[in-house]
Amino acid sequence: MAITDKRYCAICAWRQGCQKRFTVSTGPDGTVICPDYTRDVAIKDEQIETAKKKFDS
Repeated sequence: MAITDKRYCAICAWRQGCQKRFTVSTGPDGTVICPDYTRDVAIKDEQIETAKKKFDS
């Protein structure tokens, strides 16, 4: 299993109660730049795009 360097609010462990997602900046590739970002280990690499689409809608 490869570790991804993608950083999205949708795969952050703190996403449920996070208030920073409305104010964090994003990089040119769409990833978030947040000091509190922690990858949710329950979400596998192949599930990232599905989680991101579900979170954004």
